[in-house]
Amino acid sequence: MAECLQLSLALCRIGFYTCFRALCCKGPPPPRPEYDVVCIGLTGAGKTSLLSRLCSELTDCIVPTTGFSIKAVPFQNAILNVKELGGADNIKKYWSRYYQGSQGVVFVLDSASSEEDLEVARAELHSALQHPQLCTLPFLILANHQDKPAARSVQEIKKYFELEPLARGKRWVLAGSTVDNMEAVKESFIQLIGLLEEKETDPARI
Repeated sequence: MAECLQLSLALCRIGFYTCFRALCCKGPPPPRPEYDVVCIGLTGAGKTSLLSRLCSELTDCIVPTTGFSIKAVPFQNAILNVKELGGADNIKKYWSRYYQGSQGVVFVLDSASSEEDLEVARAELHSALQHPQLCTLPFLILANHQDKPAARSVQEIKKYFELEPLARGKRWVLAGSTVDNMEAVKESFIQLIGLLEEKETDPARI
């Protein structure tokens, strides 16, 4: 009987020690992967506002980006180092200088813009999708300002921008967005992260 009691106490001590180590001796969590992403779109599309809200920054005094800015946007499973390029006419012609090293692309368009501006955005997106440094990368296309009365629906944008034939074989996500629904915006970025993870594990696939 005494031997059984000693054995039981020994097993209890081992169990206690194992639980203690599991609870108190855990090492730091593994670092989240980081991806370098370029964000493009015309002035007024809402790039800066969306990125600032994702970083929990104040958006009361947002001004259009001149040149470029870089933000580290944290998500639960990854960090996106987003290089936002200004969308003014005198800056767009230099976009391609900043493409090198990108692992993904975010293209933001104003779904409520004029026909003229929407056509310019369409041409810029087509150019990006076919650019040698971007054409194999995952794309997140955000049809922004969905809360405005004149906004085109995601399906209208998809058809107008001819995304099905143009982006066939590529990895892309098209989603509506507005700064009033950041949970949906975050979900769209999480989908992009999923595409980036696929790209990382299967680099030969396009």
